[in-house]
Amino acid sequence: MNILALDLGTSSVRGLVLDADADPLPGALARRRVHLSVTEDGAGTLDAAAYLAGLTECLDELADAGHLRDVRLVAVCAQWHSVLPLDRAGDPLGPVLTWLDTRPAPATGATGPADPEDFHGRTGAWWHRCYWSVRLPWLRDRTTGVTRFAGLVEYILGQLLDSAPMSVSMASGTGLLDLRRLDWDAEAVALAGVRPGELPELAPMDWHGRLRSAHARRWPQLAEADWAAPVGDGAASNVGSGCVGPRRAAVTVGTSAAVRLVQRVPAATALPPLPASLWRYRVDHEYVVTGAAYSSGGNLFAWANRELRLPEGADLDAALARLSPDGLLSVNPRLGGDRPPGLTPAGSGELRGLSFSSTGVDILAGLMTGLCRMVADDLAVLESGVDSPVEVVLGGGAVTASAWWRTAFAAALAPRPVRHRAEREIGATGAALVALGRVPDADRLAGTGRTEEDPLPTSTVGSGTSARSDAPSTR
Repeated sequence: MNILALDLGTSSVRGLVLDADADPLPGALARRRVHLSVTEDGAGTLDAAAYLAGLTECLDELADAGHLRDVRLVAVCAQWHSVLPLDRAGDPLGPVLTWLDTRPAPATGATGPADPEDFHGRTGAWWHRCYWSVRLPWLRDRTTGVTRFAGLVEYILGQLLDSAPMSVSMASGTGLLDLRRLDWDAEAVALAGVRPGELPELAPMDWHGRLRSAHARRWPQLAEADWAAPVGDGAASNVGSGCVGPRRAAVTVGTSAAVRLVQRVPAATALPPLPASLWRYRVDHEYVVTGAAYSSGGNLFAWANRELRLPEGADLDAALARLSPDGLLSVNPRLGGDRPPGLTPAGSGELRGLSFSSTGVDILAGLMTGLCRMVADDLAVLESGVDSPVEVVLGGGAVTASAWWRTAFAAALAPRPVRHRAEREIGATGAALVALGRVPDADRLAGTGRTEEDPLPTSTVGSGTSARSDAPSTR
């Protein structure tokens, strides 16, 4: 049996085929970039129809290459927090608001939860612009004819499948879910001003969907495949990194970045204490994920590469390696503002210590180390809820592409052991393991059982030696 894994990200949509142990098959990958519209007023939106078209192109490409022949299960990981308003026919009434959109704000005179601490403990979220408790009233005030709301993944799957309820993982990212009861939280729903029928139906445990007949004719190889409930991208990345349990945290840097810890907390079980500065969401009905997220990640490099005329390839590696750790610029990397619970708006990045000798490489290094320090601070808070310091696994395309950034993370997170997972598709791999019901096996299948490399000793960061790692891999 093979598994089709779909990754519905912010910068791209990808489809790849894995074997029964969630190992990617060589060459069985299709990818389409998506256009994220970012404007100075804080907008961060996607076009739902264009996004669906990109996904169907990926499926066509995989089908034409014969990669879908033995697929029996489809797993999906998707970006948390997205929302779009729909009309009575289920068509979008506007673009998809992504996690990057900082425009939503409470209406004048609106009040938040009666007991913010209790609300945070129940939902893992805050009354914040990132969550549907603030986003839905803001959208309703600006949209005519709204019949219901959906996240991006529910809209996409609603076009493809016979039914598309919202998984508890995706629902937890709305900030409206009671994480213990696994049902909509009454107070959060009231804050969101939700009317009957406006929220998606919640998927029960072990829900599976099937392609609609028209799509089954288009992709007959998938006609009998079961589609598993989607998993939030952050949760899936932890599982795909082998970071399940209180001993191993994941630091993932893709377009954005996050530090997270997964714990087994089945439905109806008392939730562990939640530090005031951290969020908590659901992996599935059995596991929760706790952590902190940042609007900055690989997009920092993308911005710097576009605007600062950086050297390329080996020349950039060499320039970074020549930097002194004592001479790095002081940089606030919040170019895209804060993720919850912070309220810093987009456009809040800062540079300090510039001189006429400062270069684009200096600015890039300052941005990268600034994010490392933010992660280190939040990891210390995350560790306060477990018995001992954790091992850290770095993952995601941005740190995989930059050996210098990996060594900078190792320096910021010391003395914790820090390892790197070079596999780029950790989200898709994690979603497949969740769909297979093999989360407890993730440490073996996606962690120590796969190739990992150690970042170079922290003393090499900025020491003048190459930042490329030649440390032996372990299996």
